[in-house]
Parts: sequence; structure tokens; C-alpha cells
Amino acid sequence: MRLWVPENAPIDTRLAIEHPALDPDLGTNAVQTYRLQDDYGVFTLDVEENESGERTPYLIVMGALDREAREEYVTLIIAEDGGTPPLLGSATLTIGISDINDNCPQFSDSQLNVTVYGNSSAGTHVATIHAVDMDLGSNAQISYSYSQKVPQPSRDLFHLDESTGAIKLSSKIDGDAPRLHRLTILANGPGCIPAVITVLVSIIKVMLRPPEVVPRFIANEVEGVVYLKELEPVNTPIAFFTIKDPDEKYKVDCFLDGNGPFKLSPYKPYNNEYLLETTRPLDYEVQQLYEISVVAWNSEGFHVNKIIKVQVLDDNDNSPVFPQQLIELSIEENNAPNAFLTKLHATDADSGERGKVSYFLGPDAPSYFSLDKTTGVLTVSTQLDREEKEKYRYTVKAVDSGLPPRESIATVTITVLDKNDNSPRFINKDFSFFVPENFPGFGEIGVISVTDADAGQNGWVALSVVNGSDIFVIDTGKGVLRAKVSLDREQQSSYVLWVEAVDGGDPALSSTAKITILLLDINDNPPLVLFPQSNTSYLLVLPSTLPGSPITEVYAVDKDTGMNAVIAYSIIGRRGPRPESFRIDPKTGNITLEESLMQNDYGLYRLLVKVSDHGYPEPLHSTVMVNLFVNDTVSNESYIESLLRKEPDINIEEKEPQISIEPTHKKMESPSCVPTLVALSIISLGSITLVTGMGIYICLRKGKKHHRADENLEVQIPLNGRIDLHMLEKKPMEISNI
Repeated sequence: MRLWVPENAPIDTRLAIEHPALDPDLGTNAVQTYRLQDDYGVFTLDVEENESGERTPYLIVMGALDREAREEYVTLIIAEDGGTPPLLGSATLTIGISDINDNCPQFSDSQLNVTVYGNSSAGTHVATIHAVDMDLGSNAQISYSYSQKVPQPSRDLFHLDESTGAIKLSSKIDGDAPRLHRLTILANGPGCIPAVITVLVSIIKVMLRPPEVVPRFIANEVEGVVYLKELEPVNTPIAFFTIKDPDEKYKVDCFLDGNGPFKLSPYKPYNNEYLLETTRPLDYEVQQLYEISVVAWNSEGFHVNKIIKVQVLDDNDNSPVFPQQLIELSIEENNAPNAFLTKLHATDADSGERGKVSYFLGPDAPSYFSLDKTTGVLTVSTQLDREEKEKYRYTVKAVDSGLPPRESIATVTITVLDKNDNSPRFINKDFSFFVPENFPGFGEIGVISVTDADAGQNGWVALSVVNGSDIFVIDTGKGVLRAKVSLDREQQSSYVLWVEAVDGGDPALSSTAKITILLLDINDNPPLVLFPQSNTSYLLVLPSTLPGSPITEVYAVDKDTGMNAVIAYSIIGRRGPRPESFRIDPKTGNITLEESLMQNDYGLYRLLVKVSDHGYPEPLHSTVMVNLFVNDTVSNESYIESLLRKEPDINIEEKEPQISIEPTHKKMESPSCVPTLVALSIISLGSITLVTGMGIYICLRKGKKHHRADENLEVQIPLNGRIDLHMLEKKPMEISNI
């Protein structure tokens, strides 16, 4: 946008900006305020709202303006809405200072002295006056005129060009004309008091004719001005000069007067011929105009000057120049669209169109960067994300308008500054850790991995346990999760924690993750015998109990899990009249009667039962004493209790219980007793009753012996020695796994 302000605009002048920002949102989300990025100390913005709610920005002049000091101000006008967060829009605002006629023509000197020979011909150049007006256009037009004080004869003799200020002889000088003329000349500007300069013209009376200098120009010449291109080679010829003596009787010398890369030398083989040429290449950027004089003197002291002006023509010999070859910029991420980055500026020493510079992005620049061709304002049209790309590096070109055009290249680097726009991120939403119970306190349970895409303090992450902080702690830096105490699976088999990750931004962002800790069982609990409850309790077993009948059971539990809680039962010690009469099921702990009880089997049986788990690497076990009293009745409990209080002398017969093997039973036929009975009946009829009873007894005994020998019982490994029941309860013994 462009806005013109008169340079004489008073302070508090208000100028409407006719193209306000557009925002499709409504209410407070629409445009609310405007501001200038750089007000240069002389401008500010105000916003007026009309009845329909439209807001128009006004530019207010806050300081004095002077076009001759600065004719243009370039800044950004930024519009901001009232949303949360607020959004911005920007545009380039160029404030032009329009000229007013506040300057008048001025001469650099108040008087100019010139001399003219009395024999000068009409049209001879006498002098040129020049006044300057700092205004522009029609305000700077100057016309020259004689003051009314100048006599009419002087006006007639000397012609004044109203536009250029050149003074020439209108005619030959009459011998009776005054020798001194005072020419008062006025420089007139619109609405101004004229500037005044006095030109004193002295006429020198010539008795003899001075030498003549006749130029013949080789270079391009217009009205006494020679035009040479810069960078012309050395010894470029400008003009030939022929020196003549009108009286043809005096010797004439010729030389060059003035500064510049020129020389005047005799041109042989001709006499009185001189060549003016350059001594080095001309440079428009160093000096544009030279004024030299070719002076001819004769031996009588008469001389003549031939003034030559050399105008150097500019060539496109300079490329645009950036102040810095590396332009380093920075911008915060999540910037507003079309955000201003910088204004590029390159200078070109050439003049006119050759020095007009245009700006272009290099081919390596991303498409969302824009560079204004004329102003050099660099913007980015989209939001930048540091986490996507932190550094941008590309080239920009400054190209002049010469033929052929010349260019220079600079490199732009843009660093995207971080904002805290990313929350910490766990590599998993849920973490699960398997830890053996009795894990030592402050041992490493696992590592919680978390990342934050932001940088610096914004990317620093602190971890903390939200719940269960009285048991668990976490290393903030490394994310190592530890338990303060040893964990017991039998008290609690799993823990669910929530871990929070908080970054170091302001305001801080956070996230949470679920942590599940599962305790793996180890064999740290021996089986606990629940029945019988005491080593001194007993059970009455009637002699009439049939073989295979269940007598009692040993019942135990194990707090561990899995194989650590699989229990096997075995009898490792027996005492009694016929202790092998009882067996225990290795799986269930049921104790059953194996054989029929006889008269001599009456009494107290003490069975030492080992209850063992299948834990790894070392099984644990407990023992219990099962007391069975075989009798018809219990007539004397105190006697039985006294027997139970005595330490039993039991031989340990440790055996590995074979849970998977079921015992098989075969019935063997008892040997026939008929021949014996016949023989006995023949021998003595009187002893039939006695012999028959004895035979029956012998037969029954033999049949039961064969039956027991053939029965496949559990494998037993006898361990000879005495046993301490208290030691068995305290010290576990190893058994083979089932």
C-alpha cells in the first residue's frame, strides 16, 4: 500500500488508510487493532469504528516532515484480531512525502568576474550562471533575467539565455563601448523572491590579434561538450587542435590547462598540430565531468583559451553489492502467515536504469518464502515448525537493469527458534515390567523412555510417580523406575502406577503413561500344614476297618503359585506294631489302610509325613506327625497322651513320591489246604478241631504274605538313623521333582 503525505502536513494530521485488513471472523475474533512495525518517530496509527462496526486505520503525523531530507518511509502495517490466541496479518506500507514549494533558487556565489577580448566575434561564450532549487518538478523551475538596473547597452551587447543562464556576445564589440559592464542577473522561481548574482565583464582592448585555436573533434561532441564512455582504452583520441597566428610573425606555444587523465602532444609530422587523448580509462563512478583548457601563447604574451568539457558516459560496469554476503535471520516457530523477515538492500554504483536493482529468490529457496522484487522485503507465507526443520539456507539475487544485466548473490540463513509446542511423549502408552518378588530395594525395575521434540529448556523432561510414590521412585534424568522396599508377591501380586512427564517450558506441558508391575513368584514359602493341627493329636482306628478304607488326611497349602505351589505328600518315617499297614496318596494326602488289622496290630502308630512343594531352584517342605491309635476303644487317654509326648524313635525312609504311578493289585489264589485237612482227619479224628484251626491260620498267613509281596507299592529309599522331629520342621530337605 502507498500513501502520500505533504511535507508541510501539520502535526496530528490524520490520513485514512483506504484498504483495511479483512477478517472473515466476527465479533472479538475480527480485526481489533493496527500498529506500525517501525514508526520512525514521526507516525502513529489510530483506529476509528463506524456505526456498522467496521474499523478503519488512520495514519497520524506526529513530527515535522521534510521531503528534501527524506522523501519516503517504508514500514509494515500489522493488523491483529482479538481471538485467543490472536492472529496477525501484515502488509508493506510505503509513505511518500509529496513536495511543496518551500525552497527558492540560490546561487553558490554572489559575484562572477569574466574577461572578454575586444576583438571577440559575435556568439562568443562569456559565462554561464547556475542557481539551484531543492524542490521538485514545477516547484524547481528557474528562469534567468536581467535586473532593471542593467543599462540597455549592456543588455544589447550581452545576450542572456533565460533557461540555461548562458551569456554570449550578441555582436562585435564596438571600440567606443565601455570596458567594464556590471550585469545584475535574477534567478526567478515560482512564488519566490529572486536570487541575485552580479557578473562583472571586463573587455580587454586588443591591439594585435591573439593566436587562434581551431579544434577538429574525433570523439562525439555537442556544443563544446565531448562525450566519452567510461572504460574507453588508454590513448583514446578526443580531438585535433590546429594553432594559428593571424599575423604569421609570432611563435606560438600550446599546452593543456586543467586536471584529468588527458594529454596534449604535438602531432608529427605536421607543424602546429596537436592531439588531445586520454592517459588512462575513465570511471564514471569516480568523476563524471572534466573541464580542461587548450591554451595558446604567442611570443608577445597574447594567449587564448579553448575550453573543452568532457562528459563521461556511464556503462553497466558495476554489479549490485550486498552489505553482507551472509544474511543471518531468526524467527520463532508458529509464526503468523506472511510474517516479515527482513528487507534486503543492495547498492549499484551505476547511474540511471543501470543502477536500478531488483531482487529475486534463488532456485534453492522453498516456495513458501517470498521476496518483493522492488522493495526487497522478504516474508514467509506459512507457519514454520522447528521440529520439522530448524535451519533454512538459500540464495538471493540482486540484479540491475543494465544491458546485459549484472547480478550478485547473497546467502540467507534462517534459524527457526523453538517454542514449547510439544508435550513429552512416551515411547509406549502402557509399560509392563515383570519383576521377581523379593527384588532388592532400589533395584532397577525398568526404564521409562520419554522424548520431547522441543529443544533446550523446552525439551527438558522431568518424570515423577503420580500414585504409589511411597513405594516407588523414578530417576528424573534417566527414567529408571525403582522400588524403595523389597516387594512380596504374596502380599500384592501387581501394581499399577501412573507416571507424569513434565517439560521445562513456560507454561509447561505434560503427559502421563500407565505402568503395570507384575511380580513373578519365587519359591519362598514352604507348604503350610492345616491338618492335622498338632503333632500330638491322634485318631482312633477300629480293628474292624476294612483294607482300602480312608483313615484320615494331611491337608496343606502353599502361598506360592505355579509349580512352587504344587504339593506332594510322602511318609518318611513310621513307628507302630505293623507300620506298613498305612499308606498316603502323594497327590491328595489321603491316608488309607492297606491290610486287615489283627490282634497283634493293636497299639499306637506314628507316621512322619513330609509335605513338599515343587519349587525351583530348591523345593521347600514341612513335616507333620500323624498319630493313629488302633483299638476298639480309648479307655485311657492320659496313657496315650503320655506316649505322644515322648520323642519317637523313627527310622527315616525318605522316598520320592510317584504321583503319576497308580499302584496295581493282583490277587493270588491261596494254596489249597484240602490235602492237609484230609491227612489230619485220617491221623486223628479227635484232633480235627485243633488241626483245622491251625491250618486255616497258616493258610491265611501265607496268602497275605504272597499278596503283599506281589503288590506294586510306591518306591521307598530307606534312610537309616534317628530323626529329630523339631529339626525336620525347621530344616527343609531336598526331594526330586515329580
